[in-house]
Amino acid sequence: MALIVAFGNPVYDDITTPYVTTGGRVLSGCSTNGCLALTRLGHQTTLVGGIGPDYHQRFLEDMQRYHVATRLQPSAQTGGFRLIYDAHGDRTLDLLGQADVITLVPDVCANAAAIIIGPVLQETPLQLIKRIRATSTAPLLLDPQGLLRRIGADGRVEHVANPEMHAIAPLCTVIKANEIEARVLTGIDPRQEPCKAVQQVRTLGCQIAIVTLAELGSIIDDGTRQYRIPAYTTLAHDSTGAGDTYMAGFLHAYLHNPADLFVAGCTGSATASIWIEHTGPDAPVTMAEVMRRTAILVSHHHNGGS
Repeated sequence: MALIVAFGNPVYDDITTPYVTTGGRVLSGCSTNGCLALTRLGHQTTLVGGIGPDYHQRFLEDMQRYHVATRLQPSAQTGGFRLIYDAHGDRTLDLLGQADVITLVPDVCANAAAIIIGPVLQETPLQLIKRIRATSTAPLLLDPQGLLRRIGADGRVEHVANPEMHAIAPLCTVIKANEIEARVLTGIDPRQEPCKAVQQVRTLGCQIAIVTLAELGSIIDDGTRQYRIPAYTTLAHDSTGAGDTYMAGFLHAYLHNPADLFVAGCTGSATASIWIEHTGPDAPVTMAEVMRRTAILVSHHHNGGS
């Protein structure tokens, strides 16, 4: 059982898709979802972030129920978004609340097997990531989503370039970006030029770059070769958290065998596929089902599938 520490504010989101609606705000967040999935894969997880008094008690009860340890700093309010997905899977995000920038770097980082940086909205600036890196030599995995967002005048989330990324990337072992984030980071449309896009993400300075492409799978670049990872075909009832739980599955396999990035990617794809079949934090991610789906993806590749 590895200890994994994740930095990023938890959120309570209101989600509507063509298939489901949460009917109120539910627990989510990049690092939160990563911790939930990793805990279900047998790891010990600690979430570092800020929570407001409005959701403090509910959050503590949720984390206790899901067996995720926390290191919390008080915040004026709890973060959250209203997410509305259309029939094509595209979404709008409207701000419901924003928690404060994280300043806490707990001692537990020194014992971590890996650290995830998964911000939702600008709460993990360069100075924090430098402090985290100074406390630990463990692999640092970044999901840059929250570093590439700002709130527009209409209260809606916009994607923007972040000048700090050129200093942040060299501190990271892995950067995992979705197609929107990859386009913001590189100016390249990864659906048109996936190999070029992932290569450009890696040249920002990380050791391993991953670009996820929803139903088209993902692509990994370690500077020596590129790996095309197939998607596990399923019906996405709610794709919120797909990238977060891809990262969790990838990290689980990467810690087991850092040399086999193809299997790590397939494990990420398998984990995410379970998550998106459900909505909210209770997706039935189990080691057995993740391994079953991973084996199908790996077998398909070895048998000549694309």
